[in-house]
Amino acid sequence: MKNANHLLDENGTRIPKGELITRTIAMPGNTNANGDIFGGWIMSQMDIASGIIAKSIARTRVATVAVDAMTFIHPVLVGDTVACYGKLEKVGRTSMKIAIEVWSQRHIQSEIICVTEGLFTYVAIDDEGKPTPVER
Repeated sequence: MKNANHLLDENGTRIPKGELITRTIAMPGNTNANGDIFGGWIMSQMDIASGIIAKSIARTRVATVAVDAMTFIHPVLVGDTVACYGKLEKVGRTSMKIAIEVWSQRHIQSEIICVTEGLFTYVAIDDEGKPTPVER
């Protein structure tokens, strides 16, 4: 997912792309054997955020069908504030691709850094769990 399409501010510093969807704090119970936050926890935060976007677009139930890309850039540390920013990339007949960036603010610093990027695909489903058209 690393590419030249990153948003930059007037100083050339990368800034989040998309809207802020979720924020939470990385807790000690979410760590891996190295003491950093477990990648699976980060991925679940991304799935929650992208699911919020997909559901608001489809206005029906949605299901994650693929994680098309995932790049872990920096570790997340205990105490970091973790923010997921998301943006709709593409809408198909029954599916949606949602780009998610995870930004982390270290608990004693004001700077935020992009720690993870991903692209999630969702399908809109009806009450029986069958694909249904995304009405836009």
